[in-house]
Amino acid sequence: MAERPRDAGPIPQYQRIKRHIMRLIDGGGLGPGDRVPSENALVRELGVSRMTVNRALRELTAAGLLVRVQGTGTFVAERRPHADLLQLRNIAEEIRAGGHRHSLRLETLETLAADESVARDLEIAAGAPVFHSVVVHMADGAPVQIEDRYVNPAVAPDYLRVDLAAVTANAYLMRAAPLSEVEHIVEAVMPAPWERNLLGIGPGEPCLQLRRRTWTGAQVASAARLVYPGRSHRFGTRFAFRPDGRPVRSTV
Repeated sequence: MAERPRDAGPIPQYQRIKRHIMRLIDGGGLGPGDRVPSENALVRELGVSRMTVNRALRELTAAGLLVRVQGTGTFVAERRPHADLLQLRNIAEEIRAGGHRHSLRLETLETLAADESVARDLEIAAGAPVFHSVVVHMADGAPVQIEDRYVNPAVAPDYLRVDLAAVTANAYLMRAAPLSEVEHIVEAVMPAPWERNLLGIGPGEPCLQLRRRTWTGAQVASAARLVYPGRSHRFGTRFAFRPDGRPVRSTV
């Protein structure tokens, strides 16, 4: 029989059920792919209404923790790295927070003349020198992100001398170019052959692409294109709103 929620205090019943299921998942009682007890079973075992159970399961599904299959049941979802679009979090920290070992492979580190597209992104003159790096980030040896980055030498003149295996580009730039503004654009893309090769994915498999520009003061410090295998990554955030309609960031 499932353990009844033990939370004390005025916590809504559906939140108690969510916490109960999360304890089972975090404690190893339920693993990825395991079937969660049915709504009827949870109603009987936890002594709550079916509507309350249904809300708890819907919210856990919306958060990506459960998968509901019509006519079959509800299952624990495979854990995928989740990137918050309002945070500029180091990929190494994301991987370690998920209980995995971070490593990287440096593919390119060079100076080149900015073409029109790069010049537009960095808001500099076409033909001006820029720093360019391509890094593959890995979790437990499996590639999870291509980081294709252009850096403005006027903002980070020592970039080519940074040991990117010891300090990620994100961590270095956060110190060298104090952040004043960030732009994020997310889209689904079909990767180029060289990107498929670096990520170890097959033809026809889509990717998620995050384009990120960062500013320090009035200058663009960096323009990066971050490519993830679509099957193993997701982006998201959540907001709450004040009575006057102004958004307040909240956590899931």
